[in-house]
Parts: sequence; C-alpha cells; structure tokens
Amino acid sequence: MGLDLYAHAGRPIELQHLHWRDMAPMPISKLDDDAFTRVRIVLMAALEHGAVEFAHAASLAAGEWREPLARLRRIEWHQALAVQALLGADHSLLELSVSCKQCSIEVTAALARQEPDAGVAAALRFSLIEEFDHLYRLVALLDRVEGQDANNLLQSYTDILPGRPTILQHRAPQDDLRRPCDAATARAATRIHVLVLLALSRRLGALFAQAAWRHADPLVRQLHAEIASIAEQHATQYASLLDPRAGWLEQWLLQQAGEALAYHCCVQHESEPRVKALWERMLEFEIGQFHVVAELFHAYSGQDPQRVVPRDLPEMLAFSSQRDTVRKVLGEELERSASGSAYVPRGQESQATRDYRAQVNAEGSPSEAVGAGYTWSPGTELARWHAAAATTP
Repeated sequence: MGLDLYAHAGRPIELQHLHWRDMAPMPISKLDDDAFTRVRIVLMAALEHGAVEFAHAASLAAGEWREPLARLRRIEWHQALAVQALLGADHSLLELSVSCKQCSIEVTAALARQEPDAGVAAALRFSLIEEFDHLYRLVALLDRVEGQDANNLLQSYTDILPGRPTILQHRAPQDDLRRPCDAATARAATRIHVLVLLALSRRLGALFAQAAWRHADPLVRQLHAEIASIAEQHATQYASLLDPRAGWLEQWLLQQAGEALAYHCCVQHESEPRVKALWERMLEFEIGQFHVVAELFHAYSGQDPQRVVPRDLPEMLAFSSQRDTVRKVLGEELERSASGSAYVPRGQESQATRDYRAQVNAEGSPSEAVGAGYTWSPGTELARWHAAAATTP
C-alpha cells in the first residue's frame, strides 16, 4: 500500500520556506554514495521542473487560478534548485549524461513492470528499449573521451548492452502518437505513471539539448543532440497517452499526487541520512501542496478529489535494479517499431518514418560512430588494449 494523501496534512504552504543555503546543499559523493541516491535526485529534480512547466502552461489558460499557481510554482522552483544541487561539480558532463540514462532506464522499467494498463505498459517498454541503447552509446563515449569506466557510476545495477539501435529510433512525429487513456475509466496510478515519465523525458531532453553545446568534442555534441531528439519523441508519446478531455485542475491534482508519492518512495528507500532528511522535508511540502489543489478542485468542479486520486494508491516505485525486466523486454520486443498509433514489426514502418530517418541521418549517425566496435567489460578500453598488448608474444 502506498501513501494515503488524505490522512496527512503535510506542511501548510505558508510555512514552506527554503533559504539560500537550503537551495545549495552539500552535494553527494560521486563514488561513495549509492547509485540509486543519484537516480532519485535526477528523478525528483525532473518532477519539480515538470511541476514548474505545468504551472506556467496552466496559468496561460486558467486565469482564475493564477495566484495559487504562482504561489505553488515559486515553492516548486525552490525545491527544484535544492534537489538538483545535490549533484556536484565533480560529475563531468558525460558522467551526468550516463547517470540520467540510468535513472530513465530504472524508473521506466519499474513503472512498466507494475503498470496495469496494457497499452500504457507497451508504450513504456517501447521507450525503455531505446533508453537502454542511449546508455550503451554514452558509456562508449565516456570510455573513449574521458577514459572512465561507467560502472563506477552505475555500480552494477544496470547492464551495459545495446538496445534498439539509436539510428533506427528516429520516427516521423505522427508515428509517435498513441491512443489516449480514458480519464473516466483509467486508474489513477496509470495516469500518474504517464505524468511522471512525461516530466522525466522532457527534463532529460532539455539537459541533453544543453549538453549539445557545452562540450568541445563535435561527436559528443552531435550524440547529445541526437539523444535529445529522441527524448522529445518519448515526451510526444507520453503526452499523447493523456486524455485531452481532462481539465487543468484534474491534471494538476494528479501531478501533485505523483510528486508526493515519488518523494514517499524516496524516503522509503534512501540510504544516505542527509539526503533522506531532505526527502522527508520535501514530502511534507508536497502533501501540503496536494491539499491546496484538492481544495481548488472541489471548489471549482464540485467533485470529490478522491474521484481522481483515491486513498488506496499502490506504492509507485521500488528503487532497485530492474535488470531482469530489461533483459526480458530486450529479448521479446527489440525489433518493434511504430506506425500511426500502433506498434509494428520494423518491416511495416510508414514511409513517412523512413523518409524522416533518411533525412536526419543523411550525413551520418553520431550514435553509430560512437558505438562502432565497442563492447563494454570492466576497465576502460585503453586499459584492456594495454593488457592485451602485454600478453601478446
């Protein structure tokens, strides 16, 4: 059983204050802390940024809620600053990229494994295979550019293997649209899962887009641009799964519930005491914010918020290695593509997708150049080359 949001008052928003020092906490240790601490940081920073983006979009369409949107948005922005500052400057750009992909893989796989809606679960597995290949390409790049073994970061939680080749992931926009869930019948957990992954994919897309101009190596820049483009495709897919008939308040209520449930899972699994204390504080903030939105929903719609977010939501995330789930999906669904709203064998792709792929890859593929001839094994590629040379007669 997950968190009963209605059984806890949380912290009133009038008392949700963060000071500048709170927004710049001491970072975690890159190598000494558990890799899943970093996974949780990447996820929660993405959810906070997603909440800020949502509030800005909603304020353009819902004038009567602009004041509560502004008040909560300011708090969420400060929360985002506090959470993302836990990742220190000792992480290189490529190390952060690898960490972001580990987060996306582990979170997507965990949600796909427990997702009750077959169509949504299929969408999550479809994206998962693509995220997995991005990690493989980034690991090769980290090895070849910085001479770093990515498993120092991944800590053996996540396999390093190719997935659906990134060069084959580029699809025409219309082929990334799926049939939406029915807001009247879909489970709240399903809708929350989609909102969580939408926020994560949008945030990672923005991070990879920024990284595309922050590195001197042209191949690093090109690969980050390519992965940023796929992140936008994934965001398109997740957004299309949401029922457009659901109003802003209903979506806002689900989003606040998702943040609170995610923080609750962080508290349950966190091993670093200092970070756990921050998760506990943020959880109190989010529950308080949830009650503000629940009251707005009731006042404006005349409906019980429990119609949208029931008390008996299941635990959302188990922060543990999803290796078995990933291997199963890779073994069964690697050759899938999409045409229109359906998943199809690659041979049945639309002409629009074939034309689009030919256009973006017309001058070569950075993901193919990066991964050419690469197979991960413990240690760096250069160290393995020296070891092989030393044993050669």
